[in-house]
Amino acid sequence: MASICHSKSHHCFYSIWLCSVALSLLPPLASSYLYSDDKRDGLFPEILRDEAVARLNELGKVSDADGYLERTFMSPAAVRAGKLLGEWMEDAGLRTWVDQMGNVHGRTEGMNMTSDALLIGSHLDTVVDAGMFDGSLGIISAISALKVLNSTGMLGKLKRPVEVIAFSDEEGVRFQSTFLGSGAVAGILPVTTLQTSDKSGVTVQDALKKHSIDIAEESLSLLKYDPSSVWGYIEVHIEQGPVLEYVGFPLGVVKGIAGQTRLKVTVRGSQGHAGTVPMSMRQDPMAAAAELIVVLESLCKHPKDYLFYDGDSDATTLESLSSSLVCTVGEISTWPGASNVIPGQVTFTVDIRAIDDKGRGDVLHELSNRMYQICERRSVSCIIERKHNANAVICNSELSSQLKSAAHAALKKMTGKAQHEVPVLMSGAGHDAMAMADLTKVGMLFVRCRGGISHSPAEHVLDDDVWAAGMAVLAFLETHIENLNCVFPIVSIANPSRG
Repeated sequence: MASICHSKSHHCFYSIWLCSVALSLLPPLASSYLYSDDKRDGLFPEILRDEAVARLNELGKVSDADGYLERTFMSPAAVRAGKLLGEWMEDAGLRTWVDQMGNVHGRTEGMNMTSDALLIGSHLDTVVDAGMFDGSLGIISAISALKVLNSTGMLGKLKRPVEVIAFSDEEGVRFQSTFLGSGAVAGILPVTTLQTSDKSGVTVQDALKKHSIDIAEESLSLLKYDPSSVWGYIEVHIEQGPVLEYVGFPLGVVKGIAGQTRLKVTVRGSQGHAGTVPMSMRQDPMAAAAELIVVLESLCKHPKDYLFYDGDSDATTLESLSSSLVCTVGEISTWPGASNVIPGQVTFTVDIRAIDDKGRGDVLHELSNRMYQICERRSVSCIIERKHNANAVICNSELSSQLKSAAHAALKKMTGKAQHEVPVLMSGAGHDAMAMADLTKVGMLFVRCRGGISHSPAEHVLDDDVWAAGMAVLAFLETHIENLNCVFPIVSIANPSRG
């Protein structure tokens, strides 16, 4: 998931820890790249920039709401968006289909259909009041790059199959369960997920059936790809943080993704009349919930004041938490929700993220203990449910190196100038790559976004940065073409300042 990065990582740790090498090599306040106005041969701006931006704008208007962007799992707008993406995949020369979890696939077999496949993907769903680049940019960039190969007669010369997947759900807005799409493909989605209900009582299975997709618990496992049939997975995504903008670089390579846990906390007390129950006799779940939330904030701001370790390894864990731990309460609801009634129940969500999985587990343990103690003291009941848990993911070094080289070659071609080292960042936001890491090696490429803002209609990516993303994917795909004298010379990158 921004200098004002919303929900999905809440400032995204400011895209945590730009590697020291990258920081030392990049000009700290460079504004933006000036793309060469000279020869455009091999740059394909009409597909990778103009058409890609037009498609992003078109997709950004496909919404279930009037006045803002909202597309949740298998909603009418999500289905329309999937059909649109399928048409664009076919326009790029891909064979398309929709699987039983609503994922939209587009595939080319290349020269050897039995070879293990390169998967490229991101998600088509959005949060509520979303920006139009989160998820969509990764799908459009991949389709555009493959369209260039198709238009130049190179699509059939790929050494291996390449498949673009528009995942049906990553945000988890409708069913409070993230990675429904990529989790099914990776084979990590529990069968019980099909019976998870949204706020209207509609289950995941019902939502799929409404759109003529029948899936039973016994067939969910059939969606899992055979690991031996997959070469790797890459994902292009907006950074959702301010680092790339700060260093003046349009693209960055992701080193890893923070682990995350989502909780649902239910506090029950004694419902009563607001004017007749003395303060000393109340069992108020709202006041209790307020105290629980303040404790959460304090623990996550100052973990050193709550967690105590012995030994160097534990000290490293605590240091990691101090720099990367973020916690958010994003939703809160009361029952019955009247101004003159002491609530009988309060429910709120908790989102906890950190690079260190052990540290995150320790935070959860400490938080749970303190929450139960507060509820007991206030004579209210407290139920803490774990709704989602994902360990941190470290991206594959081979894929990261190839993406770094591809980004470097693409930007050099666009600017006509030697490039500095491509930045390397950690991601505080969750991505489909987290689920796909259970299936295959993964790599990610971040794209600069204005102000680091995401999960907001103010989310914005420069047209030329959309172009740069498409060029980088194209450069990466070029390395998978048989006996091609590449348009992009992908070589190891030497530090230009050190010869």
